[in-house]
Amino acid sequence: MPDWLDEQLRSYSRVAEDASALLETVRAVGAMLITSFESGGTLYTLGNGGSAADAQHLTGELIGHYRRDRRPLRAITLTTDATVSTCIANDYSFEDVFSRQIEALARPGDVVAAFTTSGRSANVLRALDVARAKGAVTVLFGGGDGGPAVALADHVLLVPSDDTPRIQEMHTFLLHALSEILDAWAAGEEPS
Repeated sequence: MPDWLDEQLRSYSRVAEDASALLETVRAVGAMLITSFESGGTLYTLGNGGSAADAQHLTGELIGHYRRDRRPLRAITLTTDATVSTCIANDYSFEDVFSRQIEALARPGDVVAAFTTSGRSANVLRALDVARAKGAVTVLFGGGDGGPAVALADHVLLVPSDDTPRIQEMHTFLLHALSEILDAWAAGEEPS
């Protein structure tokens, strides 16, 4: 009988190998973000639960730094202001918690990146829809078939798995790959 830890590692390795098909899209998203940052754009990130943590992780890498000491990049995670989030959820609905912030803040040329393992959360779908209406570029970090969120994303990074832990593990890899591209650019270097 195989050890369950062995099976988890084999599952991770299979998904990681299959995710190599996403690398060209990561490069395209990196180039698009560079264009946005060069014109004064802001990246807004969002997600629920573990995906909120991934959204915060990406923002932290961009405002702080990934591997190089360089200037901070304009990024905001829409899950981190508890007062705003609970106000919107209380006065409107939890489905509006991200879209209301995007409506207030996003401008044409900004980027909205949504992290979701299912692509079906109503608040994520509404956020992507409002982002497009505001003229922002939308990026989906998803998994499986991407759910209805795929139709609302300009750039799609779908991890080839329906297993939430594997999707989130690959989201970390993808946000690190993107961070490497942006880190190098902001430091005036080529990504390593």
